[in-house]
Amino acid sequence: ETKEEVMQVMDDMRSAGVDFITIGQYLQPTRKHAAIDRFVTPEEFKAYEAIARAKGFLMVSSSPLTRSSHHAGDDFARLRAARLAQTGR
Repeated sequence: ETKEEVMQVMDDMRSAGVDFITIGQYLQPTRKHAAIDRFVTPEEFKAYEAIARAKGFLMVSSSPLTRSSHHAGDDFARLRAARLAQTGR
């Protein structure tokens, strides 16, 4: 995805009331799978994280190895705490 596409997805997600986002890098599991178009730098992932937080996401996980299921239980607990702190419920 381009930066513009990532920004649009973030905006669409926030418009739908989503407050948790994970952003990771596709990694080619085998040569039979689609090739990697480009590697996103760690700095780009940090920038995406900052942008997502500025857009109102309460929980952001953004790194080359981020997976939506990795540490999902811990992430959900942090998200619940962030929601409670923000809304009181």
